[in-house]
Amino acid sequence: RWYAITAHYNVPGWSVVDVTDPRDPKVVKFIPGPANTNTVQVDIADGIMVAALGRPENRAGTGMDPKKPYEAGVILIDVKDPLNPKELGRWHTDNPNGRGTHRNAYQGGRYVHLAADMKGYDGDIYVILDISDPSKPVEAGRWWVPGQHVAGGETPQKDPNINLHNPNFVDGNLMYLSYGDAGMVVLDIADVKKPKLVSQTKFQPRHRFDVHTVSPDFKRKLVYVNSEAVISECKGPLDHATIVDVSNPAKPFAVSRFPVPVPPAGLPYKNFCDKGGRFGPHNMNQLQYNPNVQKQGNLAYLTWFNAGLRVYDVSDKRQPREIANFVAGLPEKLYIESYGNYVRMEDVFVDSRGYIYVTGGAQQGIYILRYTGPVKN
Repeated sequence: RWYAITAHYNVPGWSVVDVTDPRDPKVVKFIPGPANTNTVQVDIADGIMVAALGRPENRAGTGMDPKKPYEAGVILIDVKDPLNPKELGRWHTDNPNGRGTHRNAYQGGRYVHLAADMKGYDGDIYVILDISDPSKPVEAGRWWVPGQHVAGGETPQKDPNINLHNPNFVDGNLMYLSYGDAGMVVLDIADVKKPKLVSQTKFQPRHRFDVHTVSPDFKRKLVYVNSEAVISECKGPLDHATIVDVSNPAKPFAVSRFPVPVPPAGLPYKNFCDKGGRFGPHNMNQLQYNPNVQKQGNLAYLTWFNAGLRVYDVSDKRQPREIANFVAGLPEKLYIESYGNYVRMEDVFVDSRGYIYVTGGAQQGIYILRYTGPVKN
């Protein structure tokens, strides 16, 4: 059978959804998480689910309160049988009143890669966790952008968002990091105790040049990099979604930009900035190390919040072109009023059968789609 295990932003825990028949998905198990804790993201390999634990948001309607006790770190759960999960262990940051961890990566084996809020640092940093004994995870190494370690006497950099959003993936001994305004960072982690900087790629200043996601195309030595739209109605700098050549990881360079979505004729708005809510890129089909995820080929998938999902033909790396899109309607129910009545398509992954899973944030659940156009992956 095929199961999708989904995290929840404002409900502590994880849902196991049977998607064997993608036309008739069923929630078959709920795995409760620690009380009053944000459980925003998961990754799975070797039958182990690594789930983020963090500070809840202060939003009416969630039933959670950041002023009350919560857990900050990660939890390891055996999901070899998803219907009978078993907790293996937990690891907590040294900053119990911090954000915890946000988006983490686990490709199997000994090490988990975390974006963690650690004591004495300005913004999340990169932490490597050794789970050779899952019941007793221990820190194996850490790395940060100079200026983050304020408790060590460092002075924060002038860029406002030096913060690790996501350790994206490991390629050999190289780790690719989405490091906010510090850009795309590549580290050599052959010695996990002492990661070494290989390169740091920043994008166009005066745009929104932060890095939110780095998704690999291992075969062609490319990565797909994008920022995150964080301000509604485009009241901020232009976001970017960029194809980058990493054939020499020490000297990455941009080769093209993804085209910005355009609404079809006949709608009451001429561009998505006027539609309401957030417009801009958010996430790609990035779990390329998972054997059940479609491998990167000619098709790239990118969510754009109120512009929905966009599918691109990237067979020509110099000229990506949009070939399909899906935009959901407004939420059927406002579970959390403060999120507003907006379309908000956030995350995407594509399974190896070709089914596309798009999450609609806190209000809109999961959409399961299939691309049937002429371009083959």
